[in-house]
Amino acid sequence: MTATEAFFERLTVAGQDPRFSKVRGSVRFDIRDGDRLEQWLLAIDHGQMRVTRSAEPATTVIRVSARVADAMARGEVNGVAAIARGEIMVDGDLGLALRIGRLFSREPRLAQRRGVDSGT
Repeated sequence: MTATEAFFERLTVAGQDPRFSKVRGSVRFDIRDGDRLEQWLLAIDHGQMRVTRSAEPATTVIRVSARVADAMARGEVNGVAAIARGEIMVDGDLGLALRIGRLFSREPRLAQRRGVDSGT
């Protein structure tokens, strides 16, 4: 299981996040790994979260490489910084995309503790 798959599995198991009690919308993650495209849809309804593998339309679409998605899921890459570097493209509600960043791990990456840059 990839870090990205584990991330979505955690959201599925949790089913709810009180930090999103005033949020309603959907985010589709288009994750590209070479020629392969994996799509995950996160539907949020006042804190209730539902995750499916789906290509259906969403309020916000986040396009990202599998490498960056896995790094974000492991807490190694900051989403806002990745957007600024052009590693993540957002279509739709940017505010919702930024809020989604709260779902990713905030653990400092091992490379940072060692003073080494991973290049991401």
